[in-house]
Amino acid sequence: MAWYDEAVFYHIYPLGLTGAPKQNSYGAPEHRLNTLLPWISHIKKIGCSALYIGPLFESVGHGYETTDYKKLDSRLGTNEDLAAFVAECHRQGIQVVLDGVFNHTGRDFFAFQDLKQNREHSAYKDWYCNVNFWGNNEYNDGFSYENWGGHNLLVKLNQHNPAVRDYICDVIRFWVSEFDIDGIRLDAADVLDFEYMKALRRTANEVKPDFWLMGEVIHGDYTRWVNEGTLHCVTNYTLHKALYSGHNDHNYFEIAHTVKRLYEMGGNRIDGLRLYNFTDNHDVERIHTKLNNKEHFTPVHILLYTLPGVPSIYYGSEFGIEGKKERFSDDSLRPALSLSDYADAEEKNPCTRLIAALGRIRQSTAALSYGDYRELLLTNRQYAFSRNHNGVSAVVTVNNDDSDYVMTLPAGNASQYRGALSGERVSVCNGQIVVNVKRNSGDIWLPVSDDQTEGQVETPAKQAAEPETTGMPETLADALKRPEAADKKAAVPERMSAAPSAKTTQEAPDRTPEKQTAAEQTADKKTTASARKQKSDTEYWWKTSEAEESPKAPANVPEKDSVAETSAKIQEKDPVAETSANVPKKDPIAETSANVPKKDSVAETSAKMQEKDSAAEAPSATPENDGNAGSSAKAAEKEADADPFEKGRIAGLQEAILAIMEKNGPVTDQMRRDVLANTHHDSLINWVKSFR
Repeated sequence: MAWYDEAVFYHIYPLGLTGAPKQNSYGAPEHRLNTLLPWISHIKKIGCSALYIGPLFESVGHGYETTDYKKLDSRLGTNEDLAAFVAECHRQGIQVVLDGVFNHTGRDFFAFQDLKQNREHSAYKDWYCNVNFWGNNEYNDGFSYENWGGHNLLVKLNQHNPAVRDYICDVIRFWVSEFDIDGIRLDAADVLDFEYMKALRRTANEVKPDFWLMGEVIHGDYTRWVNEGTLHCVTNYTLHKALYSGHNDHNYFEIAHTVKRLYEMGGNRIDGLRLYNFTDNHDVERIHTKLNNKEHFTPVHILLYTLPGVPSIYYGSEFGIEGKKERFSDDSLRPALSLSDYADAEEKNPCTRLIAALGRIRQSTAALSYGDYRELLLTNRQYAFSRNHNGVSAVVTVNNDDSDYVMTLPAGNASQYRGALSGERVSVCNGQIVVNVKRNSGDIWLPVSDDQTEGQVETPAKQAAEPETTGMPETLADALKRPEAADKKAAVPERMSAAPSAKTTQEAPDRTPEKQTAAEQTADKKTTASARKQKSDTEYWWKTSEAEESPKAPANVPEKDSVAETSAKIQEKDPVAETSANVPKKDPIAETSANVPKKDSVAETSAKMQEKDSAAEAPSATPENDGNAGSSAKAAEKEADADPFEKGRIAGLQEAILAIMEKNGPVTDQMRRDVLANTHHDSLINWVKSFR
């Protein structure tokens, strides 16, 4: 395991963030890089463990027309400033990756200046590609040359020339010896010569253990670049496009199929193809600008942090800022920001709260870094998958619809799961969990174990960085219980403190439902219902109470009672009698949500499943359990003998869903199994409604 396998990146374009002049006068150094020192603690606070920063070295303009590879841009400061900046990053546990512009140089680079002066007699005439002394250009050089992207400002290096390779490899050695950096992002890697990149990789292997090479590649077969002999990782522009368009078009099929294709490209192994995932960067529009529905910021970033790959946040996007690409300028994508303007963002800005929470969850959940990928559920508007590592299964659910959606999903071997964002807990019944996914939102469901440490890989850096916790990523409600957070509690919206704490819902962990007496079970149900009542009708804690309108409840979730509370109430009554009394006698396809019985909910179904499990597993030989077992057995028998009409309408709904899915695209065997495994009437009704 290398540091980059568990990394969460923060990306800074320094000339923009510091407000440096657009053109370099090559005057006295201005120590603007030092103004970024406070950002290091911010980066750490929102859960990032690595920084990609660049371009940094002397250039005439935007930074990618390099003048001197061994001197910090004078608009940013001195080499001593950069060394001190990297040292402070390392002190706070942040790895540092710089931009390496090794495809081309600027016209002020010493080799090109010599070529201009000495022409055919220049010792550097073979350092550049296709130099033609019979040609000319807009600069009236009296010769022409190959450039990058049609811009003669960017002169393409001859990467086949051994002298060029040796020079660039020496630059890498210099950067490591002088600044102690941890990796390089190769600009324009998709046009670099492969033998050239292999030489850079050999140098990377030589200079520092776990030195990381990541390449900027737009499209293509990423495995051509990512392999043992070339690069460790490339930019995942394919997923970048799918993340925003899949939400704008309400088409999770695009995202899921993109993930599947990339995963197969890597041999269906999590380490087969390492990719750098992002929603925006210094070359593309801000994600908050791209999204038609700004609420989709939440499910987009849940996917960013949980899908296979290394997640990255571009500076400012954690605050939800806008940035629209202009025709002749990228300035709007690279703004100057003052961190003091966002001093209370983690408390008051829902975007920042979400990003910080996801950063903590990612760093403390090994399955999200090392787990395999398995698709669990897929519709146009809902998507679920699992990441599985060392027996731990993390289940991720997202919903881009304007209504809540209830999912029935396969789970791991734990008895209970907890929503890492919502704090809600659900029990595992028959190997499945039933979860309510909020409108335009999502959650990360993690198994709850007795010692609360499953799924985590603790590195020395993490142990120093993270406060002592029970092991499960904490919700904001948990965080507010820490003494140092007490003075901030008043500033947090009331809705944000609604999640139950681990302590409240974990009384007597050694007393499983099978071992408890009937009185204990009843008491526990009442306690759980009371503890969760305050969560009724609330959004997740990172959203503001003022900005968010009330969520629309799905047809199979009661309007006033939460799923957990309803489940507890129904368990105290006779669920079989209530259900049979409310079975509708109409065609289910023609029913509207108003005709769906409110009490026949997924929560009630979950309660019935629990009763069946308890009846099947309880020992019948013990006198104290004999009555309960007999009662449960009779209830199960009664349910099994229910009117065949119920089975018929379930089958009809399943067929309708499969028919609609076939119109939207190919239906895999797994998708078909998911539909047929769902035998809950209201859940199927809601599934039909999701196809709009």
